[in-house]
Amino acid sequence: MKPPSGTQHVIESAGYRAVVTESGGALRDLTFEGRPLIEGFAEDAMADGGRGQLLMPWPNRIRDGRYSFGGKTQQLALTEPSRQNASHGLVRWVAWTVVAHEANRLELNYFLPAQTGYPWALDLRVTYAVGSDGLHVTQAATNLATTAAPYASGAHPYLVAGEGECGLWELTLQAQTYLKTDPDRLLPTGRGPAAEILYDDDPDPIGMMVLNHAVTDLRRDEAGIATVTLVSDQGDGHGVALWVDEHHKWLQVYTGEDTKTPRASVAVEPMTAPPDAFNSGDDLVTLDPGATFAATWGIRALPKNRRSGLAVGHDGA
Repeated sequence: MKPPSGTQHVIESAGYRAVVTESGGALRDLTFEGRPLIEGFAEDAMADGGRGQLLMPWPNRIRDGRYSFGGKTQQLALTEPSRQNASHGLVRWVAWTVVAHEANRLELNYFLPAQTGYPWALDLRVTYAVGSDGLHVTQAATNLATTAAPYASGAHPYLVAGEGECGLWELTLQAQTYLKTDPDRLLPTGRGPAAEILYDDDPDPIGMMVLNHAVTDLRRDEAGIATVTLVSDQGDGHGVALWVDEHHKWLQVYTGEDTKTPRASVAVEPMTAPPDAFNSGDDLVTLDPGATFAATWGIRALPKNRRSGLAVGHDGA
């Protein structure tokens, strides 16, 4: 018998332990010195709410599953039928193959064949590695087709800062702009200042905030890294940080009201492009034949009584 998510791949180093599943190449569990850094899913369960899954060759939603590229209109299956959208790519439930597995590093591969709605073949790779600076994840795609392909990537970790529900945590989010969406289909309707969806404190207490928003114009350090932090305010000093490289222009932040465990965590989803980018073209990658695109993000535990990052409201770098 196998677990519902297939073979479980474990990597460990410097107090970090990650479990990645064969199904979807998903990050099922991540701990630091035994403390959970994500809300994953049990070994005897399948992922729900996108937990830990890789979102390729697009993250988030495509309106009606329909888009045009290279002068041709494509129609994808509606994988979010309640909202009539194609959601979160094509590899969430496929079996990924191990390329290399060391004590602290795992590399997986999946050949994405051309198919209805996405007639390009891609070689997809993901590398997970843990060390003294936490977890690093690199998602890469090579276009094996003879014509250019539209491409974006993302991932869906749910972060945990400590005990209790997420309203008891403080959020530091480095963004200037958010994507407005309609309430029924969660599709883009425009943009606004991120201060409209967040409190003005530095950092922001989540409190009763309900978040399910994509944000951009991220504040970055000199290396182009943007960081989001969550810190427990219950006196235990626990915290967690998620960082993204310069290829990740967007983050989706979600307090999980309609999941099985509402507000038990905060999904901070790295995205190289926003929702419905296959139609808007916003930050969409045109992947030429033979070309490879790779983007990296990571998660680390915060030392006790430490916070990093800058709050919304500062000028972007």
